[in-house]
Amino acid sequence: QVQLVESGGGLVQAGGSLRLSCAASGSIFSINAMGWYRQAPGKQRELVADISSGGHTSYLDSVKGRFTISRDNAKNTVYLQMNSLKPEDTAVYYCNADYITRLSPVRQRSWGQGTQVTVSS
Repeated sequence: QVQLVESGGGLVQAGGSLRLSCAASGSIFSINAMGWYRQAPGKQRELVADISSGGHTSYLDSVKGRFTISRDNAKNTVYLQMNSLKPEDTAVYYCNADYITRLSPVRQRSWGQGTQVTVSS
């Protein structure tokens, strides 16, 4: 079992910045892709950004140029630096990881518990 623990959410004014962190722990053999999703009230969960084990990144069009995803493989941690935040970025942000454990060669996925990001206008 692998656990993902997020931190860094909060309330910020429009134009401000926040940095989210997500640390994975447990019987990890290797982590492939890691990503950040978000879900606003009444909307479906959407992929905000993801990063491969080799560092290749992709972003939701609406956050390109404002958000940056990065990871520290030694710490099994993924980050999301969010700049120039807008009220429409308000959502619960979830971390996701695609991994293999020491107990099984089957690829699995886990979600974090979510962290609230609120951007006031």
